[in-house]
Amino acid sequence: MATTFPKLTSILLILISITLVTAKSDHFSKTLSPSSVKLRKQKLSHLHFYLHDKVSGQNATAVRVAQAAMTNQSPTFFGAVIMFDDALTMEPERNSKLVGRAQGMYGSASQTETGLAVVMNFAFMEGKYNGSTLSVMGRNAVFSTVREMPIIGGSGLFRFARGYVQAKTHTIDLKTGDAVVEYNVYVFHY
Repeated sequence: MATTFPKLTSILLILISITLVTAKSDHFSKTLSPSSVKLRKQKLSHLHFYLHDKVSGQNATAVRVAQAAMTNQSPTFFGAVIMFDDALTMEPERNSKLVGRAQGMYGSASQTETGLAVVMNFAFMEGKYNGSTLSVMGRNAVFSTVREMPIIGGSGLFRFARGYVQAKTHTIDLKTGDAVVEYNVYVFHY
C-alpha cells in the first residue's frame, strides 16, 4: 500500500495538470492572425458618386427630428438635428443610376458657421459592393469648397475599412436647402 499512494498522487497531479491546461479561459479576448479570419491582401479603392439631399417638398429625404429652443434664431441653425436617407447616384442627375443610399444624421454643431457633425453609412446596392457599407463620421463645413471626413469602418467587402471621403457641393438651392453633393471616397479594405 505504501507504493500505491505515491502512484495515486502522481496520477492525480497529472489529471489536475491536464484539467488546468484544457480548462476554458476566463479571458473574453484573444489575438488572432489575419489569415484565421480569411482576410485577403489589403487594397485601396476609389469610389465616386453623387448624394441627393432633399429637405423640401413632399418627398423629402432629410427631415428635422430635433432642435434647440433658439435654433430658429441662429443664423447657423445651431442645435438642429436632421435624419436622412439620401440617394447615391452615378451622375449628378437624380434619375441617373442608383448605386446606394446614404443613411444617418447630421446636426448643426457650430454657432459661427454652417458646420455639421455628420454620422452616416453609405449602403451600396449595386455591383460587387452590393450589400456592403462604409461608415463615415466627421465635421462637414458646408460652405467650404471641399470637405474631408474620415471613414471609421464598414461591413461586407468593407470589413476593417479605413480611409476618407471628400465632399464637394455640386449644386445647392439656397431657398429650399436641397443639394447635390459629389463624393470621392478613398478606402483601404481587404
